[in-house]
Amino acid sequence: MNAEARLRECLARIEARELEVRAFVHLDVDGALAQARALDAGAVRGPLHGLPLGVKDIFDTHDMPTECGSTIFAGHRPRVDAAAVALCRAAGAIVIGKTVTTEFANMTAGVTRNPHRLAHSPGGSSSGSAAAVADGMLPLALGTQTAGSLIRPAAYCGVVGFKPSFGRVPRAGVKPNADSMDTVGGFGRSVADAALLASVLTGDARLREWAVPERVRIGLAPGPDWAQADADVFACWEHAQRALAPQAARCEDAALPPDFADVAAVQAAIQAAETAQALAFEHRTHRASLSDALLALLDKGRAMDAETLAAHRARADRWRREVDALFDRHDVLLTPSTSGEAPAGLQFTGDPLFCRPWSLLGLPCVHLPFASGSNGLPLGLQLVGRHGDDHRLIAAAQWCMDRLA
Repeated sequence: MNAEARLRECLARIEARELEVRAFVHLDVDGALAQARALDAGAVRGPLHGLPLGVKDIFDTHDMPTECGSTIFAGHRPRVDAAAVALCRAAGAIVIGKTVTTEFANMTAGVTRNPHRLAHSPGGSSSGSAAAVADGMLPLALGTQTAGSLIRPAAYCGVVGFKPSFGRVPRAGVKPNADSMDTVGGFGRSVADAALLASVLTGDARLREWAVPERVRIGLAPGPDWAQADADVFACWEHAQRALAPQAARCEDAALPPDFADVAAVQAAIQAAETAQALAFEHRTHRASLSDALLALLDKGRAMDAETLAAHRARADRWRREVDALFDRHDVLLTPSTSGEAPAGLQFTGDPLFCRPWSLLGLPCVHLPFASGSNGLPLGLQLVGRHGDDHRLIAAAQWCMDRLA
């Protein structure tokens, strides 16, 4: 199928569903068609040749507005692409539009609805990207994660979300949130699709050249907040253990650090402090245009003293070393993605509780969509890998999906 034909299939789906799902804040149909025709007229450009791509609206794009989910940036037109967008275009992707984000990629919801049930949240902050891929509007979309903004919407919408290792993807041209955790990643309908996108973002060809291993060593890491998961997640967990353990090289509990119970609180505290720094201008000059929830976060972050922040960062550094040692025995850690199915209502994008530890530690994560909950909405679990072992994580993810789906 040529690029224009593939694009027209996506455009037809968008026309049929966008008024209900509301995944996009900006669409450039004419520009996308021009890109597709240019690609069809030339040689294959790269691994993403002719694939339509959605871009979360905190990424700069030279040909479309970048509004960051805030009226403060209404009509803002960058002059250059974010590095990740430029890499995707160079690899042949067709940027079809900008997808809805929560306010400055935080917790205040945008307008997007869950395509599986319109009265439920798609998650956040990469709401539009996850919903567009889940609904068949796009094969691939870009997102970011600071706490749970890739894995959580992937879980709620039932797609594969992949957060690479921290620092593997350039962040130039992406609106900052928390400098020590912000990570560019993306969504696909399969592990292979998400890995293909990540191979372009990271420049690591191993992410599209991997082979499924014969066996995988799995560390079970439900985490210190396991009691916050609901019965659907417990059932999903039991199903995964039954399916994976008999064929795994190892499937056993992973010994997380003894004081890991504080990890979510430490991540949230560091994020608040760093977000207050990143949004200092908006906080100082546009308070009236910020949501109450974001103002509370920024005020909390600004109130944190340097000694407290340094102590939090020291604990995070120690946990990174301690958790890294687990990967001497385990190839991957299996852990929840969310506490349950997508919540009803559109104002609450869900709790990133089960994603916070791995975002704090900068580890690569992939959501595996293989189940549904008692309300019939998507459910799954996430795999976490060693920092820098993204290609091995992806291979293990496919091994798991082959046995779970």
